[in-house]
This record gives sequence, C-alpha cells and structure tokens, in this order.
Amino acid sequence: MFFGRRCPIGLDIGSAYLKVVQLKDTKGGYELDLFDILPLPPELIIDGSIIDSPRLIDSLKELVRKAKIKTKDAVISVAGHSSVIIKRVSLNEMSEEELSESIKFEAEQYIPFDIEDVSLDFQIIGPKEEPGQMDVILIAVKKDMINEYLSVVKEAGLNPLIVDVNSFALENVYEINYEIEPDKNTALVSIGASTINMNILKGGISVFTRDSASGSNLHTEALQREFSLTYETAERLKKGEQVENVSPEDALSVIRSASEEIIGEVNRSLEYFHEDISEVILSGGCALVKDFPKLLVEKLGVEVKIMEPFKNIKIPKRFDMAYLEEIAPIAAVATGLALRRSGDR
Repeated sequence: MFFGRRCPIGLDIGSAYLKVVQLKDTKGGYELDLFDILPLPPELIIDGSIIDSPRLIDSLKELVRKAKIKTKDAVISVAGHSSVIIKRVSLNEMSEEELSESIKFEAEQYIPFDIEDVSLDFQIIGPKEEPGQMDVILIAVKKDMINEYLSVVKEAGLNPLIVDVNSFALENVYEINYEIEPDKNTALVSIGASTINMNILKGGISVFTRDSASGSNLHTEALQREFSLTYETAERLKKGEQVENVSPEDALSVIRSASEEIIGEVNRSLEYFHEDISEVILSGGCALVKDFPKLLVEKLGVEVKIMEPFKNIKIPKRFDMAYLEEIAPIAAVATGLALRRSGDR
C-alpha cells in the first residue's frame, strides 16, 4: 500500500548551499530519486540562525523549481552551538512513557536555557552498568529557531514533517553505508561554511556530540582579505580554480593557514571526548577544499575517510555519476534526512 507513495525530501538548509535528496524505498534498500544543490548568497544564515528570511524563501522556491520537486513533505534539520543542546545523561531507569511525562523536570538541570523556551526530545540508549540507571540522549532546541525554519519552509510551499538535528542525520547515513564495529570510536565530522557538527559513535551508538561556530567561510574570508577579492571569486579560488593575478602557490598558503584554524577547532572538540578516536569520517564543503583532508590526517594523526553518503544507495543511470561522487560529501546531511519517514521516533 505504501509503494508508489512519494517519500519526503531531505532538505539541508546550510549557510552556503541548499541541498535536497529524495530516496525511494526498494526491496532491500534505497534508490536515489532526486538530488540537487543551490548556492546561497552569503550571510543569509549565521551560526544556524536565519538572518534574511525573505531571500531564503526565494532561494527555497528556486530550488523547488530547479530540482522539479513534486512532493510537499520535507524533513529538515537544525544545528548551531548557541541554539541546540545535545547531552548524554544518566537518569533513573523508567519507561519511555514515564520519561515523556517527566522530561521537562529531568532536563531542567542540564539545559542552560529557560525550559519553556525550548523544544525537548530524548532517546533512551539503554541501561547502565549501575543497577536502576539508564543512559539517555537529551535534545533541546530553542523554539524561536525551530519556528524560524518551519516558517520559511512553509512559506516556500513545503510541508515540514520532521525537524531533526544535523549530527543525528550524519548517524543515519553512517548506519546504512558503513560496517559498525563494536568498541570502535568513529567521529562523524561535518564541516560546512559556518558550523562544525561532530557526532562520535562507539560501536555505532552516539556517545558525544558537539557543534562549533567555525567552518569553510574562514577560507573564503582569508582569501578575500589577502588578495582583495569578491566573495564569489574567493569561493572559486578555494575550490582550486585559477583566478587572475593570484598564483596557486600563494592561494594554497592562505588556504592552509585557514585550514589549520578550522582543524584546531575540530581538535578541541575531540579533546573534550577523553578517549582515542579510531577514524574520522569527514563530510561537508570543507571535504572539497584543496588538501584539507590530507592536512586533517597530518594534524590529528588519525585515519580520515571522506563520507560516501550514496555508497549503499542504488543510483539510476540518469544521474551523472562523476558529479555525484565529486559533490557527495556535501550531500551527507540531506541524505540522512531523506532516510527519515513519517511516524519515526
């Protein structure tokens, strides 16, 4: 009865690009139905907060037209260290129903905002070794922020079904594409234009998440400053394109210096997690910046793989495979959102 019904789109509203992915449920897996991206003008979104709603709505409408999106249902996500709090906490053992009723009371001591100003959710991870205790992931997002996103998505003519969190969307993608190894700490790190989302999994279960306000805009700004370039020209240079009057060697030196600043932020987040990391799986626009993954390996001393969100997803022949492989790291969050279905917990 469900076959033939259109699945929701995964819509990742980043600060540099809008990304949309739609997957079809097939026997034994998923098939890519739709993928598109649209660059956004700078400074529409800063640290996850929408600064210019009318222009963002226009861009969303343009994406709907460009990608020929037929379904209205969308799964979206939020991120940002100042508006999204995710904490793993230990609580007295209770049922999901009991926790649903007492979540406000339980969360109050862990959330640095007024409890009335946030939307709360939780995921019970399982019992702890101490009798009568259980591990729970608490998620609190400022209502103002959620309402901003819901409002622009609705204004663009879409129906937001689910609001997820970027770091959990990365986990969804990891689960369908990678082998889960017990006791192995894997850091899923998405570095976009202005945020770093990190989710560390131990044996496939989330044990640590952190968002930071840093990202590949640092590359762009450094290039603009150093060579007096426009935003658009600096973006091209960052991707390794030739630009008049700028030598590739000089550009690379500026890019490397900004990369070191971003990697410093990643390293600080990893240090908050007091265990060794086996590997980093990198996604987001930074994965496409020249030499960034190589520098990340050098500085962290850990194996770094580029996220392959379409690894176990069937790709029909109508898609340009070379383009998809090149751009894939940018599609990680949108693919994770596209895996969600109405009624999911």
